[in-house]
Amino acid sequence: MCDYSLHATASRPAKIADKLVTTSFVSSSTRGFAAVGEPTVAVCLLPGTEVVFNREAEYDHIFGRLLPSRCKLGSNVARFRQVSLGDPNAHHDALEFPNGRTVLVTRLRPGQHATVIQLPAGQRTVAEPTSDTVVLRPGPGITA
Repeated sequence: MCDYSLHATASRPAKIADKLVTTSFVSSSTRGFAAVGEPTVAVCLLPGTEVVFNREAEYDHIFGRLLPSRCKLGSNVARFRQVSLGDPNAHHDALEFPNGRTVLVTRLRPGQHATVIQLPAGQRTVAEPTSDTVVLRPGPGITA
């Protein structure tokens, strides 16, 4: 999903192996994910999507403007989820880390790189075969 405050920003759904970067969008004060090379297009994650950052993820302290500090999250792997769904005026997009910490996507430090490693089971799409793809086909007497 893309947070409500990104409604005026171009967006597309995430795909497996997408290379993402955390960013602040021009049309919004909300931070989110953009594809590397597409800084003006928000990449929307569905609940259950897993990402891996290329180093330990960091976020800005809630009082970051008063007390600038980088807070580390203790992991580079996270699962997307939504929080505070009952509050229409709150940010809902968040990442949950293996240590149980949850942080709003809008609080992630800009410029961090991540890769989509898994989509929710019902959302997986099969990529087109490439020249490097091995395609297994059933043989005689074997059914798929």
